[in-house]
Amino acid sequence: MHPIRSAELIAVGTELLLGEIVDTNSAYLARELAARGVDVYWSQRVGDNRARIAEAVRAACARADLVVLCGGLGPTEDDLTREAIADVAGETPLVDAELERVLRERFGRLGRDMPNGNLKQAWIIPSADALANPAGTAPGWLVRSEHAGTPRWIAALPGPPRELTRMWTEQLLPRLTLPQAALATATLKTHGIGESHVADVLAGLTDRANPSVATYAKRDGVHVRVAAKGDTAEAARAALAPVLREVERRLDGHVWGRDSDELPALVLQALRDQGARLAIVDGASGGALIDRLDEVDGERGAWPLTSAVIAWRDDAMAVLGTARTAPASLDRDDADAQRVAVDLAETGRARCAADLCLALAPWRVDAEDGTTAGASWTSAWAIAGPNGTEARRVTLPDLGHGWRRERVAFTALVALWTQLVRT
Repeated sequence: MHPIRSAELIAVGTELLLGEIVDTNSAYLARELAARGVDVYWSQRVGDNRARIAEAVRAACARADLVVLCGGLGPTEDDLTREAIADVAGETPLVDAELERVLRERFGRLGRDMPNGNLKQAWIIPSADALANPAGTAPGWLVRSEHAGTPRWIAALPGPPRELTRMWTEQLLPRLTLPQAALATATLKTHGIGESHVADVLAGLTDRANPSVATYAKRDGVHVRVAAKGDTAEAARAALAPVLREVERRLDGHVWGRDSDELPALVLQALRDQGARLAIVDGASGGALIDRLDEVDGERGAWPLTSAVIAWRDDAMAVLGTARTAPASLDRDDADAQRVAVDLAETGRARCAADLCLALAPWRVDAEDGTTAGASWTSAWAIAGPNGTEARRVTLPDLGHGWRRERVAFTALVALWTQLVRT
């Protein structure tokens, strides 16, 4: 079999184009192929239209060694992937007796008669091998084809992810001749620096092909992914290492984690390791700060969190014994938000008998006309601990309430993590 070096993915289903479901299958297959040294240069979604599916397959065969379709293998009239592939191959699908038997036995085990529509799931064409589907009723296809005298392979997999992943690993992968190349990757996670600034810092590295350096804006900051190919895993890692070191050097002071690290988990683990108790006073994130910590798996009893106050009104914050909290109390002095955050952090630490208290000051809106349209929003974080109190101002554009909550929560967590690492 001709080695497969490139692939194209086609997700089939009108529901994908309408936004009714998210195409997670293509992301899964892209990761699987990349890990095996196969380049995916094209990926697309096509509705339930026979002619357009066939057109997409023909175009893909002109560009890639392997074409993988996801979905459209069901029993209904709008499941048209088989028909479209048969059109491309110039062949007529016929019912395969063995596939029909397996289907009828499956329905029989469920105590049901097989509807006539399911019979199309027993179709096969001469150039195709059937791919068994023990998790569902839709067998897949692996079709032998060619373009301009070069071998091509067309694979059809079912749409439900549980069926697709099992068919991919158990049925399709063993039939494919993949390159021997290996892929090594590493991801650095940053905060406090925007994606455009990261790109400037990494100038000269992001235009390389191997190793490649790419940036991605995520909710917890900008991620930088470094990837290298090699003939072996060892060669790939060796090619990756010097570029990764250079990326780390240029981003020094901004990297908080790598690969599978999650910031809330790092913070909680560092608190446990140091035996430190944390209190939180949240006047800005509306509970998003607590939510991020609550997402971490583990027993609540193991939390190093002593208490949390989520409020932004003077009367609600009175439980701490401080009154300098309401947005109305913040003037145009940029330092005032920090003073409020410091007051909240130091009062919260004392009242909650905590080793550390992380506080967020209420938002102040800066707008000339008194509205929030186009305004900037200012808050501040402060961390009170045994060695004093540190505070910083946080100013964000008006990009929505949820976005501001998320940004200020992660900014505060990075600050806490940085202080814990220094301790």
